[in-house]
Amino acid sequence: QVQLVESGGGLVQPGGSLRLSCAASGSIFSINYMGWHRQAPGKQRELVAGITSGGSANYADSVKGRFTISRDNAKNTVYLQMNSLKPGATAVYYCNVVVRRSVYSDSTNRYWGQGTQVTVSS
Repeated sequence: QVQLVESGGGLVQPGGSLRLSCAASGSIFSINYMGWHRQAPGKQRELVAGITSGGSANYADSVKGRFTISRDNAKNTVYLQMNSLKPGATAVYYCNVVVRRSVYSDSTNRYWGQGTQVTVSS
């Protein structure tokens, strides 16, 4: 199995910054993809940002230029630096990873973290 531990959420004022972290552990041969989704009350879960093992990143249009995703492959950890936060960013943020668990198989599985609350409010 694969476990994800998220941290860094909290309450921040509009215009402020937060940095989310998500560390993966367990039965991991390689992590092909790491990303963050978010879900606000009454809304569907949506992609915020993702990054491949090679470092290619993609972002939701709403966060481009303000959020930065990065990863530390040696630590199996993904980060989301969030700057210039707006109240609309209030949501539960979920880490997700696509993992290849064995050298003997190319199959992959996606795992989700339990979520961390981000609240942007004055």
